[in-house]
Formats: sequence, structure tokens, C-alpha cells
Amino acid sequence: MHIISLGAGVQSSTMALMAAKGEIGPMPTAAIFSDTQAEPKSIYAWLDWLEKQLPFPVYRVTAGSLTTKSLSRHINKKTGGVYLKNMIPAFVRHPDGTKGIVGRACTYDHKIIPILKKVRQLCGNARKGDEVRAVQWIGISLDEVSRMKPSRETWTKHRWPLIEKEMSRHDCLRWMERNGYPKPPRSACIYCPFHSDNEWQRLKTYEPEAFQEAVRFEKALQELHGDVTIGNRMVNVPYLHDSLRPLEEIDFSDDPTQGQLKFGNECEGLCGV
Repeated sequence: MHIISLGAGVQSSTMALMAAKGEIGPMPTAAIFSDTQAEPKSIYAWLDWLEKQLPFPVYRVTAGSLTTKSLSRHINKKTGGVYLKNMIPAFVRHPDGTKGIVGRACTYDHKIIPILKKVRQLCGNARKGDEVRAVQWIGISLDEVSRMKPSRETWTKHRWPLIEKEMSRHDCLRWMERNGYPKPPRSACIYCPFHSDNEWQRLKTYEPEAFQEAVRFEKALQELHGDVTIGNRMVNVPYLHDSLRPLEEIDFSDDPTQGQLKFGNECEGLCGV
């Protein structure tokens, strides 16, 4: 069973459409899109269009709202203490003024786990130790080979058709243009800290509602982590941009960090494709 892990961005959309045209085989059984409920409207509109172009079903799955989970306080059952989970890889200013980045669970909890759950279901509830029953197609392109990772499960293995075709992200865009398809949006959560400055500027200019949502999210995240009365051990101030400045104060077209944040930083290989 061949199943596409569909991020609904440039690479995975190209891969799905190439499969639909018979340029990559065998024909997939299905594609799976894992919804963090934090994508910009352009992604959902694109996915609505893409589903109509494909001869195989697209399943939409979710682990719930990433926003809600990122901004939630949790209680330790043993100690009764309140703590926060680091869902996204926010940049932080430590108390001594130095910069860091926190660990995250967003990709694993909100992309990998929901997709695997659906793949397992499609395979008849495959279990650990079973022989390979599914091949997951992942839309990593030639310019991101460092993101290739083997499957953690024995019953499924990963395949990277764009790597096999020696196609870069630019090649994907050229293929879409040659075949008369519109340009896909970039797949990423509204407030992902791995946005390049170009992407932040695009959101600010063309999807201002999404950008303002990111601004609100950053403020809420800072307020949550700044409340020392809840016993939070993470006393660092989180930001969504590595300049450690609030999003609403940054001129992205004139920022010295321009272009430094890309999805090569995302090691799971399922975001931004």
C-alpha cells in the first residue's frame, strides 16, 4: 500500500499530481493531510482544489488544535504543580540575555502521529513487529536531502519520490507551470518560527489576518511563559523570530536575518512540503 504524506505545499502537491498523471508509480492508495488547525486559509483553499485533481482519496486527520495545546497549562498529577509543554520551537531570550531555541513536539504530535494512526487503520491495524505493509511517500526535494529520515515503525517504510527524480523545489514549481497548474502555497502553521523573512513578509502582505493571528499568538505565548506564579521552570521569554523582537515591530524586508530561517531546520521532514 503506497500512501502520500500530504503537506499540501509545493513539494507534496507536485508529487501527488505527478502520481495522478502516472509519472510516479505505482498509483497511491490514498493521501493523508494532517491538520494542525493552524494553517493559513490559503492552504485549506488549495487543498480543496487539489483533492478534485487526484484519482485517489485524500483523508484529513487531526490531533486537535496546536494553538490550544501550545497555550495550555498542565497540572502534574503527582506534585500538583503547573507546567507548560513546549509544542513549538520558539526562540528564547534567557535571563542572562543569551539566545536559545526550545525543543518542540508539534511535528511529531500533530503531523507524524495522526498520519501514522490513519495509515495503520488503512493497513488493517498494523502493529509493531509486523512486516512492511505500507510505503509512505514524503515530499522532500533534492535541496533538502538532510531531512530524509527512516520510518520509526517496522510495518511502514519511507520513500522520497522527488529525490528519486532528482527534483528540487524549483523543479517542482517548473513542473507545475509546465503542466498548467497554479502555484501552490507554502505549507506551514501561521506562527511557525521556521518561517523565512520572505514568508513572514508574504503573510503580512497577502494574508494579513494570518499574520495578525501570529502576532496575537506570540503575545499570548509570552504572557503564559511570563507568569512566574504558576511555577513554570521555563522563565525565558519566547519569540517567533530569531532576532528576539516582536513580530509586529520587524521590517522583514530590511532585517539582517533575512533568509536564514528555513525548513531545513525541521528535522522530521513533514513540514513545509
